[in-house]
Amino acid sequence: MKKMLTAILLFDLIAGLLFLGMQEMRRYRSVEAGSSRAAIIGEDRVEDIKKIAITFDDGPHPSYTEQLLDGLKERGVHATFFVTGEHAQLHPDIIRRMQAEGHIIGNHTYSHIQLTENNREKFKEELIKTNEILKEITGEEVQYVRPPYGSWDKSFEKELNMFPVLWTVDPLDWCSKNVNCITEKIVSKTGENDIILMHDYYDTSVTAALKAIDELLEEGYTFVTVEEILFD
Repeated sequence: MKKMLTAILLFDLIAGLLFLGMQEMRRYRSVEAGSSRAAIIGEDRVEDIKKIAITFDDGPHPSYTEQLLDGLKERGVHATFFVTGEHAQLHPDIIRRMQAEGHIIGNHTYSHIQLTENNREKFKEELIKTNEILKEITGEEVQYVRPPYGSWDKSFEKELNMFPVLWTVDPLDWCSKNVNCITEKIVSKTGENDIILMHDYYDTSVTAALKAIDELLEEGYTFVTVEEILFD
């Protein structure tokens, strides 16, 4: 009788240990599967990032650019500013703020001159002059140029070691004071990897830009600087 009781107790003990072992194995597999799913989700999230860049020409403006920088900072958005040497000289503190807050600063010539067949040297001189002004303010070399009206001579890329940045979305904000109309043009025309052209020299442009940014953020877009669009 004692032997039989001992055998029963031993059987129950072994069965209990086996049950606990199976439960632990299931728990481990569940955790492992959950981790795998999390990793897959993480990868999908990285792959699903929709990047766009917003750029601003003609500034800095003493008040509108400051308002824009406040709005960008509040939203955690980085932009690219193509400034004229003339305005940069007048407002160096705003240029330094752009740099400190992580925005890219590019060259938009000294006086917003358009390149033509007859003014190549003058255009080049304005680029060089603006580069020197910006380097004196920021301590950094200028890499990017937004040629006014998109007129460009490819030989400048080697001569000046600069890269031209054009655009894919142009809402023509400079010729409209209708904030809603400008915003609608930006949002409706913008897709993944687009570069938006705006101007920070008009109050309606700044208001429309921030409104469009809010709508595009809600649509799942991530704002980056132009180099991430061009070279990533």
